[in-house]
Amino acid sequence: MTVCAVLRPALAAGLVSLLAGLAVLTAPTAYAAEARLSATYVEASTWSTGYGGGFTITNVGDAVAEDWTVEFDLPAGSRVTSSWSSVRSQTGQRYRFTNATWNGSLTPGASADFGFNVSGLGRPTNCLANDQACVGAPTTPSPTAPPSPTAPPSPTPSSPPGPTVVVGTAAQLRAALADAVPGQRIQLAPGTYRGSFVAQRPGTAAAPIVLTGPRDAVLINDGPSGTGPSCPAPTAGWDSGYGLWLFAAAHWRLAGFTVAESKKGIVLDNSPHVTIDDVYVHHVEDEAIHFRRSSADGILRNSRIEHTGLAQPGYGEAVYLGSANSNWSCHGNSAGVDRSDRVQVLGNRLGPSVAAEHIDVKEGTVGGVIRGNTFDGRGLSGQNSADSWVDMKGTGYVVEDNVGSYAPPGTFANGYETHNPVAGSGCGNIWRRNSSDLGGVGRWAINVTSTSKCPGNLNVVYASNTVTNATGGLTNIAVTP
Repeated sequence: MTVCAVLRPALAAGLVSLLAGLAVLTAPTAYAAEARLSATYVEASTWSTGYGGGFTITNVGDAVAEDWTVEFDLPAGSRVTSSWSSVRSQTGQRYRFTNATWNGSLTPGASADFGFNVSGLGRPTNCLANDQACVGAPTTPSPTAPPSPTAPPSPTPSSPPGPTVVVGTAAQLRAALADAVPGQRIQLAPGTYRGSFVAQRPGTAAAPIVLTGPRDAVLINDGPSGTGPSCPAPTAGWDSGYGLWLFAAAHWRLAGFTVAESKKGIVLDNSPHVTIDDVYVHHVEDEAIHFRRSSADGILRNSRIEHTGLAQPGYGEAVYLGSANSNWSCHGNSAGVDRSDRVQVLGNRLGPSVAAEHIDVKEGTVGGVIRGNTFDGRGLSGQNSADSWVDMKGTGYVVEDNVGSYAPPGTFANGYETHNPVAGSGCGNIWRRNSSDLGGVGRWAINVTSTSKCPGNLNVVYASNTVTNATGGLTNIAVTP
C-alpha cells in the first residue's frame, strides 16, 4: 500500500509532463496579422494619342495598411500628363504614385483608387504595388510595337461605352457639350477656349460623361452679357459669365484643365454626382467652384484655387456648398431648400489670394466631408464677414486632417467658425486632426458661436486638433478627448 502511494504521484507527474510536451508539439502556429495589397490596373478610355488609366488598390490582408505605393515604367514616347488621388514622382520613365493624405489607410477588404492620363500609347510595364506584382498590367514590356498614333487600340472591357471626342476650339467644345451622351469622353487639346460653355445633358452612374484636358487647356468666359432671368438658367441671348456651367447635368467627371478670367469659375446647378478632379481655377471675379441648387453627392479633390473675388471680394469663396436661405427662392429646389448634401472636399490647395472663405458651407446642407485640404489665408478680405478659412453653417459635416495657415496681408478672425442662420443649422459637426497656424492674429482655431442653438446635436472638437500662434487657443468650447 505504501509503495502504491509513492508510485502513483510520480506516474501522474510523468504523464502530465508527457502530455504537456505533446501539447507544445501539436499547438497550431500563431501568425501575426499583416497588411497585403493587391493593385489592379484598369483603363477608363482611349483616344488617338493617349489613354486614361488607373489602379484600384485593395487590402487583401488582415491588418490595416497605413500607406501604399504603385510604380511602373512607360516606354519612351509615352508620358503621364496628369494624375489624381495620389502623389506622383518620376525618375526617367519610371513613375511612382503614393497615396494622398486622405486615402492611404486601408482596413482589411477596403480599396482606394487613383488615375492618370497618358500622352502616347505605351502601357505600364514592370508594375509593383508595395513591391508585389500588379494585376492586369504586364510585368515585362510587350514584344510587339505599340499601335500607330493614328489608329487607337481597341478599348478594354472597362472602357466607357461612348466615343471619345477630341476638341481644339471653342466652337468644337460648345458642340461637344451640347451633343454629349452617357459614357462619352470629351478631350480638350491644349489651348485657350473663350466663350460660354454650358452642359445640360446628364450621364448615368454606370456611364458618366467625362470632360478632361491638360492644365494648359484653359476655359475663359469674358461675359456676362445680355439680360438674364431672375433666377439663373441657361437662356438664349444671355451669357452668365461662368467659366463652365453644368445645369441639370448629373454624373459628370471634370479633370485636369484650367478655368480662369471669368465671373465665376465652375458652377453646378441641379447636377448631383459630379466629380471635379485636379482642376485649376484662378483669377475669377466671384467664387471659384459652387455646388448649387441641390447638386448633392459631388466630389472636389486634388484641385488648386487662388485669386478669387477680384470684382466682389466678399463673394470670392474658393468653394461654395449650397445657398444662403435668402436665395432659396431661386435655388431651393428640394422642398424649398438647396440640398447640396454630402459633398466631399478632399486634398485641395486653396489660397493664397482667396478673398472670401476658402470653404463656405451653407445652411440646409448636411453630411459632407472636408478632409486633407491646405488653406493659405493670405489675402482674406474681411468683407461680408470673410475672415476665416471655413464658415460652417451646414450640419453633420466631418472636418479632418486639414492644414491651415494665415499671414498678412488680409483680415483674419478665426480658423473655422460656425453660425446658425436657421434652426438646426451649424450643428453636429466634427473637427479632428486639423492643424492651425493663426499667425499671431486669429483668436480661436475653431470658434463655435453657439451651443444653445444645437440642443442634442452639439458640435464636437477633438483633442487631436492642434493650434499655434493663436491669441485665444484651440477652441472656445470644451474639448473632447
